Amino acid sequence: MQRAILGLCASLCLGVASHAADGPAQAPEAQQAGFRRIQEIDLRADLGFLASDALRGRMSLDPGDEVAIQWIAAEFGKAGLKPLIAGATGAAGYLQPVPLIEYRANSAANYLMLSGGAGEPARRWSAPDISGGHRDDIDVTAPVAFAGYGITAPGLGYDDYRDLDARGKAVVVFEHEPQETDPASRFNGTGNTRYATNRVKALNAQRHGALALVVIAEPNRKHPSNIDRVTRIGGSITRKPALPGQALVEDDLRIPVITASDAVAAALLEGAGAMLQAAIDKDLSPQSRVLTGKTLSLHLENLSRTRGVSYNVAGLLPGTDATLASDTVIISAHHDHDGFTNGGAEIWHGADDNGSGTEGVVELARAFAANPTRPRRSILFVVFAAEERGLLGAYHMAAHPLRPLSSTRAMINFDMIGRNEEASDQTRGLIEIPTDTTNRLNLIGGPYSPDLRRVVVAANRGIGLDLDDRFDHENALNVFFRSDQFPFVLKDIPALWFNTGFHPDYHHTTDTADRINYPKMTRILRLTYLAAWTLASDPAVPAFVADPGARP
Repeated sequence: MQRAILGLCASLCLGVASHAADGPAQAPEAQQAGFRRIQEIDLRADLGFLASDALRGRMSLDPGDEVAIQWIAAEFGKAGLKPLIAGATGAAGYLQPVPLIEYRANSAANYLMLSGGAGEPARRWSAPDISGGHRDDIDVTAPVAFAGYGITAPGLGYDDYRDLDARGKAVVVFEHEPQETDPASRFNGTGNTRYATNRVKALNAQRHGALALVVIAEPNRKHPSNIDRVTRIGGSITRKPALPGQALVEDDLRIPVITASDAVAAALLEGAGAMLQAAIDKDLSPQSRVLTGKTLSLHLENLSRTRGVSYNVAGLLPGTDATLASDTVIISAHHDHDGFTNGGAEIWHGADDNGSGTEGVVELARAFAANPTRPRRSILFVVFAAEERGLLGAYHMAAHPLRPLSSTRAMINFDMIGRNEEASDQTRGLIEIPTDTTNRLNLIGGPYSPDLRRVVVAANRGIGLDLDDRFDHENALNVFFRSDQFPFVLKDIPALWFNTGFHPDYHHTTDTADRINYPKMTRILRLTYLAAWTLASDPAVPAFVADPGARP
């Protein structure tokens, strides 16, 4: 059923390009200078630099990423963007510090232990039955509660904590969301909502007084578990030694979060997991409960722990209207990737992910600066830090905005805008890929702002890309919350993620600049230029839909 729905969606999405111009790309006369400034020759030169061996994969807190940061800031300066960091001079005026803690978990020593009461032997698990870490060494011992999917969604009339006292407890929750194979589900049908991600579930558990969160895969799932999905990517995800963890120094999330295997889940729920999930999915009746007599002990320690600072790079094109200039439209990407191993013998170049997005933001800054007329609203160009470590730069800016979020009208985020989508181990069997993706662009996040999507579709009439929303109707890959627009969606900002799809080089050393589809990338940037002009100039602004699929 799910594959049929996704196939139908893909065929309907192809119709989006039916309105596109068959002739050359077009722009209104007042926007022509900036439109023509977007050139393939620039993309080739700059992306060749960003993804070169010299930058060694741009790992967050590594020297190669610092070079990228300084280059972006210099290009913003050349474009004449306004710096926003008070008291800073030169390139530093474009750099918002993102203080980080880097840690390496001691997987061999970390464990979860379950005690079942008098006379029952304690059971203990370590890697690979548990995964995850915490920036601090931590020990938690607490009674255990099951909280369904861990979701509190007032707008959807659903709350797993409605009759549960989670204070002082270790809380166990399912991954994903209820009823996700049902196209009529109030949880955005077969797509994800913003409640599905583990971070949102952990913050919710913390608000309800939990001391730790243990995430388990749904027993009745029709897709890989999150751990299995990530492992299928291979490359930098499974390399040895493992990539270090990173966390924000100032983070709202304080409790530890771990993912546990099916074997641990069966012990925690005494084999009743499938029944509990089925009962919730049947009619959205929470099945939360204290697991009487059970005590969970969690021990997490680190082999190393250091502090460092990365930077969000941000510059402003001020609007021209006395009233609307206080409004903001964001165009964003992230500059980091996965670094190198063996002294540079293996480099994760990150040309598509996300050298393409970084260069896209820089090229658009040049384009708007080159145009003799400016939009009425202000445009914030920003390239975030530490996306690969957990969207950390974006979460930091969403918590410490450089422009008021209350007057931020829209966001377009670039993450992987340079390739053709191809089958890979990550996606095989989980989503249908159209035969020809050489002109295809995925728009992710449309259900949260159909108005924003309509602006992009209208702008595309002069460009002719094949626009696709398949990823808004699938749940196996968890795509919706895997890039930097998501922290702003949590702040009710209309936002779209532009993405050209996954491929076998994703998070592998072979993601190199010579494999980029530069003509397609040029078209994507010209589309964004036109759409951003509309968003930054029209009187009407896109509305945000807090709960797609909600019923009156």
